[in-house]
Amino acid sequence: MVAYSFKKQFGPPILAGTKAQTIRADRKRHARPGEELQLYTGMRTKHCRLVARVPCIAVEPVRLVFSRRGPSELFEIAGTPLSPRKMIRFAHADGFDSLDAMNRCWWAEHPPEEGDTLDFTGVVICWTPLAPADALDIGAAA
Repeated sequence: MVAYSFKKQFGPPILAGTKAQTIRADRKRHARPGEELQLYTGMRTKHCRLVARVPCIAVEPVRLVFSRRGPSELFEIAGTPLSPRKMIRFAHADGFDSLDAMNRCWWAEHPPEEGDTLDFTGVVICWTPLAPADALDIGAAA
């Protein structure tokens, strides 16, 4: 079992089934398909909440290139560039209302040391979207 922490804003989209992936930097060990994921908000804080337990269905290399000047420039999954339409769907699956909202968030959270291009490589970890009946009763855990 592998645990991932999310900002509080991503708890509702996970529970609604509209967020079904997370983008993470490379590290020694990520989840593998078939393993259970534990999805938390506020992990390692007194506000820690378990949002869901879900099976990992895919882990793929990802490259995201964001421009400070405007729309995102490039998304690649497993080396294959996404079309503009698929980039929008990717942003929605990651819990954003739009590609622009995703771009703004990445610039706020991961600004490059210099320049006006943010170039990120890591992995995208996917799970089966939750149906409302699958959601944990997180209010009972309080």
